[in-house]
Amino acid sequence: MKHLNITVSGKVQGVFFRAATKAVADQLGVKGYVKNLKDGTVYIEAEAQPTELDMFLDWCAEGPENANVTGVESNEGELKNYRNFEVMKKNLLW
Repeated sequence: MKHLNITVSGKVQGVFFRAATKAVADQLGVKGYVKNLKDGTVYIEAEAQPTELDMFLDWCAEGPENANVTGVESNEGELKNYRNFEVMKKNLLW
């Protein structure tokens, strides 16, 4: 099991990026959360086996249909043992 902190930049807000991320995470068995940041990026904490995380990162580099991803940064972090994958609402975090 591995934990990644992922930041996705480009046209990634207002294009259903968070909802699509949750759908892909649920398909791959990835746990964690996704949220929009004030700077226009999307931040993801993801935990899964390395193979699933690699597939998840590949998807993050593409994003949903209307997204235009220009960058994906990922750093390994400490495992937090998330139970599921959640979409965080911006009003709780801004």
